[in-house]
Formats: sequence, structure tokens, C-alpha cells
Amino acid sequence: MGNIKPLFILEIANNHQGSLKHGKRIIREMSEVCKGFTDRFDFAVKFQFRELDSFIHPAYRDRTDIKNVKRFRDTRLGMEEFRALLCKAREQGFKAICTPFDEPSVDNIVKLGFDYIKIASCSFGDWPLLEIIAAARLPVIASTAGCDLELIDKVVSFFEHRKIELSLMHCIAEYPTPLNRLELNQIDLLKARYPRLRVGFSTHEEPGSVYPIIAAVAKGALIFEKHVGVPAEGLSLNAYSATPAEVKGWLEAAALAFDMCGAAGKRYEPKENELSDLAALRRGVFVKSEEINAGKISAEEIYLAFPSAPGQFLATDLSKYTEIYLKEGSLKKDEPLMLKDLELKNNMETVREFVSSVLKLIKESNIVVPADSSCELSHHYGLLRYKEFGCALIDCVNREYCKKILIVLPGQENPTHYHLLKEETFIVVYGELIIGQEGVEKTYRKGEMVVVKRGVGHYFRSETGCVFEEISTTHQGTDSYYEDGENFVSPRKTKVYITKEMIESVK
Repeated sequence: MGNIKPLFILEIANNHQGSLKHGKRIIREMSEVCKGFTDRFDFAVKFQFRELDSFIHPAYRDRTDIKNVKRFRDTRLGMEEFRALLCKAREQGFKAICTPFDEPSVDNIVKLGFDYIKIASCSFGDWPLLEIIAAARLPVIASTAGCDLELIDKVVSFFEHRKIELSLMHCIAEYPTPLNRLELNQIDLLKARYPRLRVGFSTHEEPGSVYPIIAAVAKGALIFEKHVGVPAEGLSLNAYSATPAEVKGWLEAAALAFDMCGAAGKRYEPKENELSDLAALRRGVFVKSEEINAGKISAEEIYLAFPSAPGQFLATDLSKYTEIYLKEGSLKKDEPLMLKDLELKNNMETVREFVSSVLKLIKESNIVVPADSSCELSHHYGLLRYKEFGCALIDCVNREYCKKILIVLPGQENPTHYHLLKEETFIVVYGELIIGQEGVEKTYRKGEMVVVKRGVGHYFRSETGCVFEEISTTHQGTDSYYEDGENFVSPRKTKVYITKEMIESVK
């Protein structure tokens, strides 16, 4: 649409009653209503053009028993009168839109210099007319009442291939439309199906109702169209055209709805009072040990409790990737950990780097990883030494039989350990694996297999990087005994979840 403000279209249609004076009055009074909203919304006045001498079949031109023939004829304006209305609209700061119902009317729209062409629902799929509209090269707004998706797809493709700016309007062609038949979920459908297009809502409900505009704003509509007019002596409006007072109520409701919906396309920025209120409800971190001194604080030395104090280290600041250090001094049991006294180190980026290396080996190996598998990074001496000591383990199945996929990074070693309950068989899938057991070290390559019996201490490492399968009897979490276990960190494993999309994203 060429702007970022929501666009409100005031459709005069035939409510000018064939009177230039009355048409100008409508524009003037609507302008007064819109003045309070121009900082938030763009506004346009919309007319309808029909070249009546050719639009109506000769045999029907003088008929009075056909409602629309009589209405079109009785409210007829000439091009010079429309030019005067257009000038009035420009003078009042409105954009100008017009709906043509026949080909000659498109030529008149171009000659008069309108900003947009509107396609009425009844003309959606009128291909001879659409060809002429496309040739005008103006931005197009099209209503979709009564159209199926196949037709909408075709019309969207028609204008997109011609590189013509197109917006779609959800519309129900009942005059007036009962609220329970507004079908506002169609706004969602159009937005999802045509994400490149701006989507709006053309209304025909009872004009005093503000519920539809609030719902349409919440649905994400950005263009809004309503029939408008001004009652005069001996003249009443139809059941779906809004008076200036009703238009004002409509715009006030729209402004409130946009305020209620808030930020679009991005996360909202919370206010300071919201953050402080939330902080007051969160648990704080307290000292569990009798005393802790300057240096790294372990998970076993702290606990969480309510209430927290301003400036305290909170449960929401704590994660398995966070290392906590007391800068100096000491803290006693039950004292709070205050942020000003701490140095925090977040290892999330380090974990991401390791996971990326693991995924790269998985992709290079072409091994099939079960969907949404859990993957443990074993870092026996801490994350900072993971590239030296550890491995990645993907659990595939663990029943009476067990299968894991293990990934060893280049230069990485898994420390010496043994199992008392399970026997293992390793099958190399990718790279080279060096295994040491019973005092003998041997290199295994793709397709080679080695058995590790119960109670036999073993370690493995790889110089090139390796992926191998472990087939075993049931794995028990307490059945791994390490020679140097007393020097391991706690926790010594970090769990992540590997998805198909993660593997496919690796370059």
C-alpha cells in the first residue's frame, strides 16, 4: 500500500444522492470526524463509477421496477461533478479511491487521477474488466465476498504476475450483515494464504456496532471500509451506512483495539512497573551451606525461596548453563545472593558451538538419528574441557536391548570406565575410533566392530572425529564406574534435543 498506517476507506457510493452539494457535505463532515485520528490512520474517500448509458442494457434503462437500475439512474453524477467531489476530498486531506463497474469507468478513474482502484466483490473474476484495471497500473484493493479460494488464487496470481500492488478485503455481501455471519476468521485465512498481501475488512454490518472493528483489528486487518453518509431533510440512510457520529465511534473503537493489541511483528517491551511487580513474585537464590567463600558456587550450596529482595539473584537468572562466582568475602547460611556481589558466566554459546560440531559429524556420517532424540554432552571435567574429555550420546532405545549413537569430536577422549551390568558392542559408522581395554589400544574404522565385556575398563578417543553405534544390554544410569570419577564436575552432563531441522540446517 505504500504506507505503514492502517487505511480507513469511507465509501460514499450513491449516498451523495446525485447531489454535488450533498456529496461535498458528506466529505466535509467526515473530514471533521477524522481529524482526531490522522496521526494514527490514513483516510480515503471512495466513489463508484458506472458509465450508465452503456452499463445498463437499453431495454432496462427506463425501468422503475428494478431497484438498482432506478437507484443508479436517480443518483447519477457527471464526470465534472465527480471531479469537483474529488477536489473536495483532496482539499480535506483524503486519499481517493474509486470502484469501476465497467471498462469506460477505468479510463475515467485514470483521467481524474485517483490513488487506488477498488474491485467490488461482484466484479472479482470479471476478467475483461480486470484486464483494463491491470492496464491502468494503479494499486488495487479487491473485495472477496462470495469468492472461492480457487478464484482468489487466480486473481492474486493475475495481479502479482503483472507486478501490480494488490490488497485483499474480507467481505460478506449481506446488507446489513448480521454479526453472527461476519466470518472474521477469513482474515486469518487470507493472511496465511497470501502473506505478501495486505489484508483488510469491508463492513456491511449495522453501523452503530463497534464489535466487528475491534475483532478485525485483533485479527490483523490493516484496511477498513465502511459505507458512510449524512442524513438530510427527507433523506435517511440505508441500514449499513454510518453517520458521522457512528463513524467517530467506529474510529474510537479501532484506535482502542490497536492500543489493546499493542506491538505487531515483534515482542513487546515491558514497562518498568511490570518488571518490578514480576520480580517481587519470583523466588530468590539463597545460601544453603553454613558458609560460602569467594569463588565458584555450586548448585549444592544454594536453594530457592520466596520472597526475594530487590537486586537479588533470582530463579529466572539461574540455568544449567550459568556458572556463579562470589567476587569476594563470604556469605552465611540463608543469606541472599545479590547480583552486585556476583560474577556470572553463561555457557550457552559454548554449548551451541559444541552441538554444532556434533551435528556436523552426524550429517557427514549420514547416520539416521531418531526424530527429536535427546542428546547428552558428557563433559567430565567441565564444559571448558569438553573438546578434550567427553563425548555426545544419543539415546535411541533402552529396553532389554539398548542402542545409542556416540559422537566423538576430533582430539576428544572419553575417560576410562567400566560397567558391571551391561555388555557393549561398538560398530564404527564414520571416521576412526581408538579403543583401549585390558592394556591394549587399537584403531577401528568404518564397518569394524569391537565387544567390551562386563567389568572391563575401557576408554575411547578419536583423532579424526568418529560416529559409532553402541549396541548393548539394558543401560542403567548408575552402572558406569570411572577411574577418576572423584575429580569430575557436577553435573557432568548437559542434555539437548536434536531435531531433523537442526541436522538439515548444518552447512
